[in-house]
Amino acid sequence: MSKARVVIYKNLDGTVPLLEWLDCVPPKVQDKFIVRVELLREMGHMLRRPHCDYLRDGIYELRVRHGNVNYRILYCFCGGKIALLSHGCTKEKKVPSKEIERALRSRLSFEGDPEVHTYQEEL
Repeated sequence: MSKARVVIYKNLDGTVPLLEWLDCVPPKVQDKFIVRVELLREMGHMLRRPHCDYLRDGIYELRVRHGNVNYRILYCFCGGKIALLSHGCTKEKKVPSKEIERALRSRLSFEGDPEVHTYQEEL
């Protein structure tokens, strides 16, 4: 299997959008995402629906449904074996374009200086 190193994106100011978002979702959603991230780590590019889906321009979503709400963590692959977790969002019919654009900006920043934009602790 194709294992991936999973890293969490950090802004220049030290804030971590994904962790800030996870703090606001129900504990059951947090637990489900921990399982999804472990699957992503173990399977890398081989992970498929229903756990994840491809959106566009190299951006993917980890998928969790809880109650009537669809929760998503947006991520991409950098250098083949690194899965960069950008941020989270909720969606109705599809992930808003502004969220995908935000993930694309995170990827560009990360690729420009991975060390500065890597949160050092585990999810």
